[in-house]
Amino acid sequence: MQAITSGTRERQMHYDQSWMGYGLVGGLEAGGISAVVALLVYLVVYAIGRKQGWSPLRMIAIAFLVSLLLTASGDMWDLIYFNYATMNSLQYLKARLAQVHDPDSIGLRVFWEMVGALVGAGLGWILRGGDWRNALRGD
Repeated sequence: MQAITSGTRERQMHYDQSWMGYGLVGGLEAGGISAVVALLVYLVVYAIGRKQGWSPLRMIAIAFLVSLLLTASGDMWDLIYFNYATMNSLQYLKARLAQVHDPDSIGLRVFWEMVGALVGAGLGWILRGGDWRNALRGD
């Protein structure tokens, strides 16, 4: 992991993304990671929620949000930070951009992480016996 030292503070990348592709390929890879994490989180939430009497929608929502927290929170923070924070100097902006993998496609990566988390949680529901046929019919 790379670290950039700025005064007494040291900032590191969220996790090693150097192996990931750029653009759409990197977004799809990040979405795949989010889908796998959401599936695993759903299985854990299902084990807890079944005993508590939770509805399937509550379990899907919890799995979705926790998987976003685990996989997409760093990219979401960077997306918000670069859009709303004031950059005081060009050197600081360059240092912050150097910490981000593929800053040009960060919005695309966040989008696919959100889609992947939703797909993974939904797939977990289907694998655990979710009545998806009636859900699609609206029953």
